[in-house]
Amino acid sequence: MVTSDASSGQGWCEVERAARTGYHHGDLRSALVETGLELTRLGGPEALSMREATRRTGVTARAAYRHFADRDALLAVVAARIQDKMAQSMRERMPDGEGDGPANRAVARLRGVGLGYVEFALHEPGWFQVAFFAPDGITRPDGRTPPPLVMLREALDGLVESGSLSVGRRAGAEWSCWSTVHGFAELAIQGPLRGRDPAVLRRFAEQAVDDVIAGICRGAGTA
Repeated sequence: MVTSDASSGQGWCEVERAARTGYHHGDLRSALVETGLELTRLGGPEALSMREATRRTGVTARAAYRHFADRDALLAVVAARIQDKMAQSMRERMPDGEGDGPANRAVARLRGVGLGYVEFALHEPGWFQVAFFAPDGITRPDGRTPPPLVMLREALDGLVESGSLSVGRRAGAEWSCWSTVHGFAELAIQGPLRGRDPAVLRRFAEQAVDDVIAGICRGAGTA
């Protein structure tokens, strides 16, 4: 006979549902986050609700609220996980360090960061909509700066070190770069570029990234 466990709050219904869904007691937080990732991957942030997350996980809302205060708290953790996935995708587009000179390598790294960002957005539009629009903007529950922004800043610092970007033009350059790739991604996902051939979008993305890099590097020799 299974009785209610007062210490964990998991009674007969939760045990029975857990048995049917394969959820193992003690890892509910991770299970809810994984479910949140599944929901938002297809439907974006609007697809995530505590009711649907608990239904799919196979537990009661009461159990879920022991791990997340509300839907926004769960969404914030899901967004942080998506940011990590985006950073990995961007990392895969970056060159391996070989090349003809530090300046060219630095430009290639920044280019890879930008194109990796757009590529992730085009392949994962649902997740892209979640990544930077969780509660409290882009603030992560763990307090860390979003990894994609860290990578962008490091790439820009590399341009300065290579002499391709002046210290004076470095200030605030991440926002020029980020707004360019983010805006392009939005246009391609739900704007006038929606539905265009992927090869065409890739070419336009490369042009946008190259143009913003050329713009911030203009006058590299000045302070």
